[in-house]
Amino acid sequence: MKVLVTGGAGFIGSNLADALLSDGHDVTIIDDLSSGQTENVPSKAVFHKIDISSPVIDKIFEKGNFDRVFHLAAQMDVRKSVADPRFDAEINILGGINLLRAAVGHGVKKFVFSSTGGAIYGEQDYFPADEKHALRPVSPYGISKLSFEKYLYYFKLQFGLEYVALRYANVYGPRQNSHGEAGVVAIFCEKLLKGDKAFVNGDGLQTRDFVYVSDVVKANMLAMNHPESGEFNVGTGIETDINTIYDMIKSSTGSSRERVNREAMPGEQIRSVISHELIKKSMNWSPSVKINDGIRRTVEFFKSKLG
Repeated sequence: MKVLVTGGAGFIGSNLADALLSDGHDVTIIDDLSSGQTENVPSKAVFHKIDISSPVIDKIFEKGNFDRVFHLAAQMDVRKSVADPRFDAEINILGGINLLRAAVGHGVKKFVFSSTGGAIYGEQDYFPADEKHALRPVSPYGISKLSFEKYLYYFKLQFGLEYVALRYANVYGPRQNSHGEAGVVAIFCEKLLKGDKAFVNGDGLQTRDFVYVSDVVKANMLAMNHPESGEFNVGTGIETDINTIYDMIKSSTGSSRERVNREAMPGEQIRSVISHELIKKSMNWSPSVKINDGIRRTVEFFKSKLG
């Protein structure tokens, strides 16, 4: 098939592009390189350095004649969304609508969207959260992701565009960006391998659901041919606290650096973990990489990257 991957120079997008190419698909990548890196772009993919809000997007769709779109490009920094909600909405909502209009106009059969399984639920009433949990995002980032899910529903209703929204837990693994707040595993890996001090926000007892990138790629590959539209969590259903993550990375890197706890970040969720029972039932997906193995693989990647 002819496939478009937005954000394909980024962490998850580039891993997905590799898998699609390995399966024999024709892959086109759109990325403005605001956070992605050219070194992540597969040589066999067609690459366009462009913003998803650009009017040129329509021409790319016209020429590409895509069967499937994987939409991963996003403003992904929760803190930046709080500081500038308008900027967040311009990319995550208006940019996404630009893609949807082009998809409908040029015969795309399926639109797979990378949503969020943490920020979209907010503080949870029960653990793990399933797709029936109340949606109470507490950041503009979470609000924009939820808003775009609603636009997906509208475009299916109005134009017949089939979609799958994948609500990711905390994704980690090779190529994760170590700059910013989104990748605590990557940040710890790089800091400890360099011998630098690494900070843990608050008491470090806040929990997250960590899912390895290859499992997320697998979910996307299954979603591209799933016959029904809807929203699906992609997580492990297992909570791991940040102190434990630090200690695992410390052991794997051979570092002697003790963690340094600092003041908690305002508004940070205490617990976040999501159920994958629906996607398991619907697509036969379940996570296969255990956290210990995933951390080891990620550390090896950063060792190689840092030389």
